[in-house]
Amino acid sequence: MSFKRKSLVQFSLPLAALAAALLLAGCGNGQAGGQAGGAGGPQMLPPQVGVVTIEKSMLPITALLPGRIEAARTSDVRARVAGIVLQRAFREGSEVKAGDLLYRIDPAPYQAVLDSAKAQQARAEATAANAEASAKRANSLIGTRMISQQDYDTAIANQRSADADVLAAKAAVESAKLNLGYASVTAPIAGRIGRALVTEGALVGQGEATPLAQIQQVDSVYVNFSEPSAVVLKLREAMQKGNLKGLAADQTPVTLVLEDGSDFPQKGHLLFSDLAVDPGTGAVALRAEIPNPDRILLPGMFVQVKLALGIADSAITVPQRAVMRTPQGAMVMVVGADGNVAAVPIKTDLAQGDSWIVTDGLKGGEKVIVEGLQKVKPGSPAVPVAADSAPALPAGQ
Repeated sequence: MSFKRKSLVQFSLPLAALAAALLLAGCGNGQAGGQAGGAGGPQMLPPQVGVVTIEKSMLPITALLPGRIEAARTSDVRARVAGIVLQRAFREGSEVKAGDLLYRIDPAPYQAVLDSAKAQQARAEATAANAEASAKRANSLIGTRMISQQDYDTAIANQRSADADVLAAKAAVESAKLNLGYASVTAPIAGRIGRALVTEGALVGQGEATPLAQIQQVDSVYVNFSEPSAVVLKLREAMQKGNLKGLAADQTPVTLVLEDGSDFPQKGHLLFSDLAVDPGTGAVALRAEIPNPDRILLPGMFVQVKLALGIADSAITVPQRAVMRTPQGAMVMVVGADGNVAAVPIKTDLAQGDSWIVTDGLKGGEKVIVEGLQKVKPGSPAVPVAADSAPALPAGQ
């Protein structure tokens, strides 16, 4: 009996330990279940969104247009007389002044022509002097009737003919001087001269004005560009409504953006605008003049032209990434004073950088959502945080 009682006691101890463990587990599960379901689960916090606060400001309206550099003045140097080139007197790519010697064409034939013309002039002047003396004698004798009227008329005619021959001889001398001078080809304008188009020993000017070189003035250059006519119409409409103040041509600043993305340090000004639209491109041609003291801008170079079109006194802009396009039009999502999201229809006009100019729908002071749009919908709550300080959103959210 003692052995059976001892065995029963030993067997019941593990059962009691197991029961106690199950009881504790049941109590734990019951407490956890009560915490999970007692208040219907934990409350979800509203999502955080990045916003920008809309403000009215004075905004210069600019356009970025492609343009091409053109020299302010260009002169094609050509041979005006025929002959053999004896000398090239300039260095390619150098700066030359007006009147500098560029080429020397063989002057010997033209010197000979000049000498012959001078001899003809001297002969004509001698003949004219003799004719003048004869005319004077005839004039003194005609009153005494010692010569006939016919002889007198002949003497006067010979004098006039001799004077005409002198004038013709002088003209021939001047022509010969000009041709001799043309044998020395000089720079017609100051500027930078390009490469030589002929070399010593070349025969030039034989039947045509042979091109010898080209000179370009680049201390001040032109930039030619065009603006879409649709933009011009929008600008005129904005000016008529009073939303935009126009600038006079001499007050319109022009900035060039170089190929590396940097702004050219010198500012230019608008020169003119064509009154017609190019039917091929639908654009209005424009030209600006830009100072180029360091010769950085070269003819033919492509640049971006940043043109000031006007000034908006109280412009409202929104980032382009905040604008949603729907079949009903453009709209933005804003966080209201009650903390709820609302969809606001807007009307946009011109683009300025990465923003749209808003003409209707926003008054200023609204908190427009630019980050986290996919996490909210109209009527739902959201926590607005300044877009610059909002934490970066994980990829895919």
